This record gives sequence, structure tokens and C-alpha cells, in this order.
Amino acid sequence: MEINIISVGKVKERYIQEGIDEFIKRLRSYTRINIIEITDERIPANPSLKEQESIKEREGERIMGSLAARSYVIAMDVKGKPMSSEGLARSIQDLQISGYSSISFVIGGALGLSTEVLKRADFRLSLSHMTFTHQMVRLILLEQVYRAFRIIRGEPYHL
Repeated sequence: MEINIISVGKVKERYIQEGIDEFIKRLRSYTRINIIEITDERIPANPSLKEQESIKEREGERIMGSLAARSYVIAMDVKGKPMSSEGLARSIQDLQISGYSSISFVIGGALGLSTEVLKRADFRLSLSHMTFTHQMVRLILLEQVYRAFRIIRGEPYHL
């Protein structure tokens, strides 16, 4: 199984990057993990709705260019379906059984994901009803994917 985390923007805070690096290191014993950073667009002060859509479209084009044709795509979306850690583990395991060898989690930029990316997604997942920075979402998602693989293997996961 290969897990791709496609995320708009770079991680700027060192403490978040250290957490991300730790979970990538832990995940390597369970799966191949790829972090694909998409360049984010500069957002002007007080952008109009049209400007916001244009920014999401440009970022979305770069995201679409990074998606493997045969990957199962999960868009991280505050309006998506919430899932427990056990539910995520079951979903990953079901995808493996169904023959998927690649899952791509897509994290949008500050304005979210384009309509095109959301339409391409096979599933929309919400980590919370709260809004997090894309940097924090990357860290939380990696922790949850790590926890899911521990659950799949029957290992303790409340660590």
C-alpha cells in the first residue's frame, strides 16, 4: 500500500514539521508514504469571491496533475464525512482488499479545494467540524493514518 499526502503549501513552523517527520518515520514500517507539496497561490487582502475561486482553480490544476490515475482519492473537506480512527482503519483495509494499492489524501490551501478536485475525489473526509490550517491537517492526518495501520495490525493504538 502506498499513501500519498498531497498538500497545498509548505510547512513553515518547525514544531509541526518535527511532528510530521516523526509520523512519516513511524509509518515507513507499515506503508510507503509520499508527501507531495503543491505550490500555493498568493492571496490578496480581501479577495473577491471570483479571486478566491480563481486561486482554488489554479491550485486545483496543480493538485490534479499530481494525482495518479489509479489512486483512490480522499479529499480533506470540512463538509466531508467524519470518521472514527477505527472507521478509517476499516476503510483503508477495505480499499486494500478491493485491490487499491494507492490512496491519495488531498489537503487544500487556505481557501480550500477547487470544485474540480472535489469532483475527482472518491471520498470526502472531515477531521473535525473545526477549521485547521493545512499544516495542522497534515500532521493530524499522518497521526490518524499511523493509528489506522496499528489498528489494522491489531497493535495497541492508544499510545
